[in-house]
Amino acid sequence: MAELIPIYFMGKEYNVPEGSTILSAIEHAGYQLIRGCGCRGGFCGACATIYRIPGDHQIKVGLACQTQIEENMTLAILPSYPANKAFYELESVENPVNALRQAYPEIFKCLGCSACTKICPQDISVMDYIAGAQRGDLEKVAEMSFDCIMCGLCASRCLAQMVPYNIAMMARRLYAKTTLIKPDYVLKRIEEVDQGKYSAEIDKLIGKDIEELRILYADRDIEGI
Repeated sequence: MAELIPIYFMGKEYNVPEGSTILSAIEHAGYQLIRGCGCRGGFCGACATIYRIPGDHQIKVGLACQTQIEENMTLAILPSYPANKAFYELESVENPVNALRQAYPEIFKCLGCSACTKICPQDISVMDYIAGAQRGDLEKVAEMSFDCIMCGLCASRCLAQMVPYNIAMMARRLYAKTTLIKPDYVLKRIEEVDQGKYSAEIDKLIGKDIEELRILYADRDIEGI
């Protein structure tokens, strides 16, 4: 049995196994996580967490599924961070750079403080891709933001009140629509879907209960394995 150490979650003390991740420690304390818990593998961004360690003035951040607990740490999960999101019609966009600037004019308020980059759990250079957005370099924004999991932490620190991950999402969509060459196999699969090739298979899946779906998921063929 692992030694129990104290942590403080939402202001209340709990004794949890040393070496646990924040996520497993919170569940050990008796919480059933419905929000703030997703893939458990560092990919979905649902468990963004802020915490402090005694004796350290700095507010630290991480994903609860990856970050190990420390004795007497004080923490809170941010399952959803309030964020503005522009609405746009990709099919009607004629000038992608102007469309991005009109949808998110706040990109020109960036102070270059790098707070967004420092807080990113994926080590993405957020400030640099925002600079790319200012210059209209959609390819740079798309490439640099590709690993974004939209956890919301960059928006929580931005002094210019930007939501960098939504800006990056629009830039990637615009780049894919107007610039990126679409592979033939993707176009073929889209055509097959439109023609109903997979409709029967989808209907069959919809008709299965949750246990059958779990078995199918566990037994699925995984490319490269």
